[in-house]
Amino acid sequence: MTKWWREVRRRLGVAAAAGLCVASSPGAAALAVDVGHTLAAPGATSARGRSEFAFNLDLARTLARALEDRGFPVRLINEDGLIASLQARPQAASGTDFLISVHHDSVSEHELRPWEWEGQALNYNDDFAGHSLFVSRDNPDTARSILCARIIGARLQRMGFVPTHKNGRRRAYADTQHAVHYYDGLAVLRHARMPAVLFEAGIIKNRDEELLLRDEARIRLMADGIATGLAACLRNGLPADGEAEADARP
Repeated sequence: MTKWWREVRRRLGVAAAAGLCVASSPGAAALAVDVGHTLAAPGATSARGRSEFAFNLDLARTLARALEDRGFPVRLINEDGLIASLQARPQAASGTDFLISVHHDSVSEHELRPWEWEGQALNYNDDFAGHSLFVSRDNPDTARSILCARIIGARLQRMGFVPTHKNGRRRAYADTQHAVHYYDGLAVLRHARMPAVLFEAGIIKNRDEELLLRDEARIRLMADGIATGLAACLRNGLPADGEAEADARP
């Protein structure tokens, strides 16, 4: 167990003792949790050969439960991995008030290094680790999308999770401190009719982080942070001027 993960576990105990979960309330917003990728197109392959879809499914299910525990009606999209298209994801979320799409990150092909794991020829990159978030300025409510992404990012960092700035090499920042990026062309975000965020939980090509991303206690902790951030955003958050300006772009 790494020193970082021991500290995260300590913080989890402190958070539980402090009673930081948001109490449920009547008339709560309905949320859609999308499992990124499919069985046929499972996304990236981890350093030890596990599909991104498998990682996404574990976290999305845990997040859905954490949101339900906070009194939110939740629609879990693509749990069977058989969804027909990218556009079908926001369509499946129709009628909800917020969409979060769950993913796990990789690195560019030219940055990968070969290694062997249990007889398999695989690849890895240990240079990058951490979560990041994405929003689209083509979404009809970019302002609230940015606000919720910021609050999720801030909550996770308070809990000890560290974001990656790897994606800042290619994607402009909506919020540098909390690793929130603009990715306007992402279909799941721009076709959504509600505020939407794509969450990258970590980098599965990193051999150490891959093991953390498989840890059930850590998955629960991350889901708790995301759910707490979303609850705070949807129940109490008001977009700042800078966030609202993102909706006014030509």
